[in-house]
Amino acid sequence: MPITAIVLAAGEGTRMKSRHPKVMHKLLDMPLVWWVVRAAREAGAERTIVVVGNGAQEVRDLFADDEDVEFVEQTERLGTGHAVKTVKEAVGGFEGPVVVLAGDAPLIRPETIRSLVDATTTDHNACTVLTMTPPDPTGYGRIYREGGHVQAIIEHKDCTPEQRESLTECNSATYCFCGRRLTENVDSIGNNNVQHEYYLTDMVGIYVGLGEPVGTVHCGDTTELLGVNSRIQLAEATKVMQRRINDELMASGVSMLDPDQVWVGPEAHIGQDTVLLPQTFVWGASTIGTDCVIGPNSRLTNATVGNGCTVDETVIVDSAIDDDVCCGPRAYLRGHTHLLSHAKAGTHVELKNSVVGEGSKVPHLSYIGDCQMGTGVNIGGGSITCNYDGKHKSHTTIGDHVFVGSDTMMVAPVNIGDGALVGASSCITRDVPAGALALERSKQTIIDNWATEYWKQLEKED
Repeated sequence: MPITAIVLAAGEGTRMKSRHPKVMHKLLDMPLVWWVVRAAREAGAERTIVVVGNGAQEVRDLFADDEDVEFVEQTERLGTGHAVKTVKEAVGGFEGPVVVLAGDAPLIRPETIRSLVDATTTDHNACTVLTMTPPDPTGYGRIYREGGHVQAIIEHKDCTPEQRESLTECNSATYCFCGRRLTENVDSIGNNNVQHEYYLTDMVGIYVGLGEPVGTVHCGDTTELLGVNSRIQLAEATKVMQRRINDELMASGVSMLDPDQVWVGPEAHIGQDTVLLPQTFVWGASTIGTDCVIGPNSRLTNATVGNGCTVDETVIVDSAIDDDVCCGPRAYLRGHTHLLSHAKAGTHVELKNSVVGEGSKVPHLSYIGDCQMGTGVNIGGGSITCNYDGKHKSHTTIGDHVFVGSDTMMVAPVNIGDGALVGASSCITRDVPAGALALERSKQTIIDNWATEYWKQLEKED
């Protein structure tokens, strides 16, 4: 049966002290609301309606390429019930399960959402509430039962002192409704409460009054239902997700010297027998092969890493390295760089928009930008492809088995042919034919005893 998800993401999140909407703050490398939409999808939602308000455009931009996500703007923020009322028209005549999720609760698992849906359809519930029993129920709405049956959800602010003490089962702000009965009855929600807001929780009492069945599903893991209302809570939720992902990776055959010092995003894939050393970040759609050593102090974003690679104190962004490549320490690969198998980018090397051929080496202290490099090339330390003239980017081509001496400037556009040798400290401004030696140096001049006399003169002046 198709599922529709409603994600409530209109809150301002004043406790975040931010110019951005609360739901756009990142847990690991993805915004809070992204995790909620992802969980809904994995639970089977074919359509997700995101209720936006503060900072609506940021949220819209996040899902701009997602055809299954649509938006309804809540211009007035008058409570969760009011938010769902604004979605009534968008839900239309959908009669299947409608899951309502909080956009600031990123830790909920797809299987938990699925259990709500299953309970709703199996028992023909008008509403099923996901409940929990937190160590400290302060601030949560309480589940009120009579004879074991749910009668109402009482917001913490509206509880009597006795109810706050005795009612420990709490509302998680996650629900599954029958779509038909929701659209028929959501307008019955009123605002006769302390806050004069429209509470979605009132739907429970409305259904009870109508004789419609209301059920619950209890979640034993309260961390799964943690909401994020401050940067402190964001850090706490991040730690939970960090450990959840790392535990899954280690169970699949990935090693970590210290899991608390490794951060892996939800879209990354890492192969067996790879080791992630401390202070390693693997973000975006990164893929790492088998038998690699990544770190310490490395950051990979949308990177592709082959098998048997070493990435030591290195940043790789939007770039790829093939099998048995060595990077670092302190290398920087960016702008769609590609190192073919057995290549090397060494200490303090920056590569941008370049291809480094099989077995080629840029060992240290060099910048190679906008370059096509062949196989078996060696680039001496301190060498640069001068690819920018202040307005235009130009290309350098280096053939197979070329040796470039240290401290060489290759002023693009320029081509260096196969098997050529470029002497150290040269400034290459013209093409170098295959097999040629290229030298560009001023004549060395030596004046005997000049320095000795110079130092003597300085001593006299003192």
